[in-house]
Amino acid sequence: IREGDWTCEKAPTDLEDRRVEITGPVDRKMVINALNSGANVFMADFEDSTCPTWDNVVAGQVNLFDAVRRTITLEQNGKRYELASQTAVLFVRPRGLHLQEAHVLVDGEPVPGSLFDFGLFVFHNAKELIARGSGPYFYLPKLESHLEAQLWNDVLGAAEQSLGLAEGTCRATVLIETLPAAFQMHEILHALRTHSVGLNCGRWDYIFSTIKRRRRDASAVMPDRAQITMDKGFLRAYSELLIQTCHRRGVHAMGGMAAQIPIKNDPAANDAALARVRADKLREVRAGHDGTWVAHPALVAIAREIFDAEMPGKNQLDKARTDVSVGPAELLAVPEGTRTSQGLRHDVKVSVQYIEAWLRGIGCVPLYNLMEDAATAEISRAQVWQ
Repeated sequence: IREGDWTCEKAPTDLEDRRVEITGPVDRKMVINALNSGANVFMADFEDSTCPTWDNVVAGQVNLFDAVRRTITLEQNGKRYELASQTAVLFVRPRGLHLQEAHVLVDGEPVPGSLFDFGLFVFHNAKELIARGSGPYFYLPKLESHLEAQLWNDVLGAAEQSLGLAEGTCRATVLIETLPAAFQMHEILHALRTHSVGLNCGRWDYIFSTIKRRRRDASAVMPDRAQITMDKGFLRAYSELLIQTCHRRGVHAMGGMAAQIPIKNDPAANDAALARVRADKLREVRAGHDGTWVAHPALVAIAREIFDAEMPGKNQLDKARTDVSVGPAELLAVPEGTRTSQGLRHDVKVSVQYIEAWLRGIGCVPLYNLMEDAATAEISRAQVWQ
C-alpha cells in the first residue's frame, strides 16, 4: 500500500478550500455563531467538546437538523441569533468507537455512541444537504488502526446503500490523534479512499495517547504541557509526515487546534496569546498544511489572514514535501524541556475544574485563557499520572 501509486477520490467542490475550520459543541448558540463565524468549515462536535448527556446528544441532533434546513434561531438575554446568508460548510464529529450510548439498546446491548451520532445525523440530513449543494461530511476521531478505518468505510458504505446514495457521497476526514495511527496514515487513507477528504493533526489527544502508550518507558516522560509545542520533536515529525502522506494521496492535510481564547481584561496577555496563534498558523501554512483549526470565532480572522497571505490557491496539494524523512525514531522523539511543580499544579487544577464542569454536563470550558475540552483535560490528567 505504501509503495503503490494510488490516490483518494477528489474532494467535492465545497471542500476544495478549507483554510479555516472552527470547532465547537452542538449547543444552539454555538452552532449559529460558528456557522456565521466566517470560517470555511464548522465541525459540530459530539465528541471531546460535548458532555454526552442524553439531553445534550438529542438537543445537538435537533440543532443540526434545524441548521441544515436554515431554520435555526435562538432568543437569549434579549438577543436574537439566526443564520447569515453565507455560512460555513458543516462537518459532524461523532463520538469515538470505544464509547457507548447507554440510552439506546440493540438486542439488549448499548449501541456504540459513534454509530448513534453518525446514524441519526446521516438519516435525517444526508438528502437535505445534497439538495442544498453540499453533502454529509464527517470527522472521525480516535482511530488507532487501518482496521478501524476499514470499519468506518463499511459504515459509510452501508449508510449510502441504505439511503440510496451514490458511493462516495459521505466524506470523512480522520483525526490522527493516537500514536498507533501515526504509523498507519497511508493504510488509513487507503481503507477510506472512496470516502476520504484528508487527515487532521489532532495534537492534544496525540500527546495524551503518546503518554498512555509509552507509560512504562522512563525515557518518555514529557516536559510541562506548555512546553510541548508543535515545532518540537515528535509533534513536528508527525505533522510533516501527515502533510507528505496526504499530498501524495491527493487529500487535505489539516493543521491542529489553536485553543487560545481572547483575554478581555489584560491587553498585554491578549497580545501575547494572539502572537502565539499567529506563529503557530504561520508554521502550519509554510509547512504545507491546507487549513487549520480554531476554537473561538475571534481567531477566525487571524487564521484566515495568515493563510490568505501564504496560500493564494484553494489548497497546497501540490506541495509534495519530498524533503521530509520521518521514521519511528522521529515519531518517538520526546521534546526537550523541564518538569516543574508549577506545571504539575496547573495540570491538577485543569483536571479537577474540567471534571467539575463535565459533571454539570458541560464539555467545553474556558480555563486559564485556553478553551479546554476532554482532549486537553486528558493531557493534564495523564501528565499528573506520569
